[in-house]
Amino acid sequence: MSGIEPWLREILRCPQCHAELADGTGPGGGPELVCVSPECGLAYRLDDGIPVLLVDEARAPGATPPPQA
Repeated sequence: MSGIEPWLREILRCPQCHAELADGTGPGGGPELVCVSPECGLAYRLDDGIPVLLVDEARAPGATPPPQA
C-alpha cells in the first residue's frame, strides 16, 4: 500500500516512541504510516512515497492532518 521497500519497512520505527509503524490511510485518503503503540498512535504522511517521520508534522490519532507548506 505505501510503496515502501519491504527491507526499509522492517527498520522504520516511530521517532516518538520507537514502536513499529503500520500502513494506514489518512483522512484525505492518502497513505500514511501509523504507530502501533496505543499510547502514541501518531500517523506520519508519505510525500511521493517518502515517509515524513517528523514528530512535529505527525497527525495525532483522530486529528485532522496538519497543513502542508
